[in-house]
Amino acid sequence: MAAIDVAGYVAELKDHSVDHGFHVHDERHFVETYSLRQVWEVDLHPEEGCGGPLDLHLALDVDPRVLLSFEDAVIGLGDEEDPPDDFHFPLMFTWALPPLPHGPDLLRLAIDLAGVGGIDLPLEASAIDSFASATDASERRLTIVARRPISLARILKGEELLCDVFDRCAAVSNFLLESADTWLG
Repeated sequence: MAAIDVAGYVAELKDHSVDHGFHVHDERHFVETYSLRQVWEVDLHPEEGCGGPLDLHLALDVDPRVLLSFEDAVIGLGDEEDPPDDFHFPLMFTWALPPLPHGPDLLRLAIDLAGVGGIDLPLEASAIDSFASATDASERRLTIVARRPISLARILKGEELLCDVFDRCAAVSNFLLESADTWLG
């Protein structure tokens, strides 16, 4: 018997995201047949941004070696013992915008986003400038990424609900939606 129901946890994440003002639009589950590594992906939008230019993508990467090691640690525990908090899965939030004719200054954006994400949700801002042809102006595509380790011990105890993370994700989404009007021209 598995110590953690990963599919159930992903369902809880989706329900919890709805409680924090997001709409769930799609979900995918990939399993690599050779290593049994799994990735759960969920596409979200803030309620204010449905039909808008912002995409938010949540991805939980499940390494079977980490899961099996955690299960071994749990099996060896007594009834009153808590499992060690040494086992984590990476959770990534990725925001993307369409090509921006008036893209932001990345340094200024990174500074602004640091204030929105705070210490609990560090954000990486990156952009790709592409040229369809040599005579065309560049198109800037903006991507924002946040990474958060998810504790398997806290999932097992039912404590890894991520309220603060979803609140910060909503704040980042709202900031990007407000700024997108200027960037899209």
